[in-house]
Amino acid sequence: MFQVRTDLALEAREMYRENTKQEIPGVEVEQKEEDFATVTRVKVFNKQGSEIMGKPEGNYITVEAPGLKKADADLKDQVSQLLAKELVQLIPNNRTLKTLIVGLGNWNVTPDALGPQVVSKVLVTRHFFETYGKEEDPTMTSVSAISPGVMGTTGIETVEIIQGIVEKIKPDVVIAIDALASRKMERVHTTIQISTTGINPGSGVGNTRKELSEKTMGVPVLAIGVPTVVDAATLTNDTIKLVVEALKSQAAKGSQFFHMLREMSDEDKYSLIKEVLDPYGANVFVTTKDIDMIITNLSQIIANALNIALHPGIDLKDVNRYLH
Repeated sequence: MFQVRTDLALEAREMYRENTKQEIPGVEVEQKEEDFATVTRVKVFNKQGSEIMGKPEGNYITVEAPGLKKADADLKDQVSQLLAKELVQLIPNNRTLKTLIVGLGNWNVTPDALGPQVVSKVLVTRHFFETYGKEEDPTMTSVSAISPGVMGTTGIETVEIIQGIVEKIKPDVVIAIDALASRKMERVHTTIQISTTGINPGSGVGNTRKELSEKTMGVPVLAIGVPTVVDAATLTNDTIKLVVEALKSQAAKGSQFFHMLREMSDEDKYSLIKEVLDPYGANVFVTTKDIDMIITNLSQIIANALNIALHPGIDLKDVNRYLH
């Protein structure tokens, strides 16, 4: 239904409301304000809601923290703790829990390196359990992690690689981390989405591969994603909106062109801009100039959240002191 490029369930719901002024049938939404972030829970619970949203049935939890673009240590810790709290509600409560963390993306392309960087920072423990023949431990659970690369490098579908690992080590849950795309520049690097529906590797740049989900893995798959890019049409659309706002107090606001722009919906403007850019190959994906530092910070936030959520005996002080 939606033409505007987004991987966020929150934004799919926003677009439907903008067009119809109604809530989506088959979808429940709950929003909670924190001092430093807004948490929105979107639950798609039937086929009708899934088809309208363009998202599988399941839960989508979005944490929006505008301060993440220039996060200090305290804010990063707060977001990590909030994410850990949300993850604990979704991860099976099992002392013998076995988790496989999958960092999707390309190490060599910074906006797509979120998954691999998270994997480099998580506390992996499966080898301890295997070496000492333990089934459980009061302070930690069995965690393994892999960054399988991209099909252009390996020649293998990512799902095929993960299926082989799942078949061998038999985890209870898979947690996949990947970069996403947003319809709004303001949400790039400031929004983290957790979903219970899995993920399609490469979705952030429109190069969707086979899905990584419970249907393909045989075990529950959680996905954690952060928008790191927008396409040029989205960026241009946002720029036009800013120009229109600026013109409201100018003489130009009485012009026919101004009124035409003001009355057009976001979807119509996006479609028009995309139609203009595509023939020239100009609808490229865009990110910010400080992407290196941002990916480093975001990967630390997500890794800290995973370490806290998966290991009962580890708190934020431990991960900050010993794991980075």
